[in-house]
Amino acid sequence: MGTPHVIATVSLATAVACFLVLLIDILAGHRQHMLIMNIVYPITALYAGPLALIVYYTIGRRSTRKAVMQAKTRAKPPPDMQKPMWQNTIVATLHCGSGCTLGDIVAEAFLLPFPFALFGMTLYGAWVVEFVLAFGFGILFQYYSIKPMKELSAGPALKAALRADTLSLTCWQTGMYGWMAVATFLIFHRELKGSEPVFWFMMQIGMIFGFIAAYPVNWWLLKRKIKEVM
Repeated sequence: MGTPHVIATVSLATAVACFLVLLIDILAGHRQHMLIMNIVYPITALYAGPLALIVYYTIGRRSTRKAVMQAKTRAKPPPDMQKPMWQNTIVATLHCGSGCTLGDIVAEAFLLPFPFALFGMTLYGAWVVEFVLAFGFGILFQYYSIKPMKELSAGPALKAALRADTLSLTCWQTGMYGWMAVATFLIFHRELKGSEPVFWFMMQIGMIFGFIAAYPVNWWLLKRKIKEVM
């Protein structure tokens, strides 16, 4: 068992532990005001690990149902309206990234028994499948945020979701693909398999690069009010 394998295993185990911590805390009575965020934060922990805990306990806890109801009772602005722009952008980016992450996980799980090669490489085939599923889950997540927030019917809500997240989702996946290309061609000099812990560790890092790529886009989308503060 080499050093990369050990590091990957520790990172993945830590991520799962953080996922469980967040899930338990949310189910124990700290449900988010926006239903979809109860899914976003645990999914974020699957790649960000302890960083997800920091974001959740410093930002996410401010937008629980309880916190929002208390603000309304005291005639104060909702907690999400009191967060600085950089925090709102983090939340918006994580919301986008959670859909991408879920899509990527589902795609890779599907491709394990049914590999798909494009231009002679399963890596390129995986990117196509991942993008389709990541885009689908991402828009679905945005749809279930916008629809109840703006009280829209299905058609307008879907159009608003596409307008709000298409660019963000594309930037996230591009950032992730860029890192996976570096890992494949420059670090390991071979295609990594989904059955290897190292592959999933590289995917964890790839999601961080996805976040970095999508963050400025989400800042712009929020500033232009194309995307709603959550």
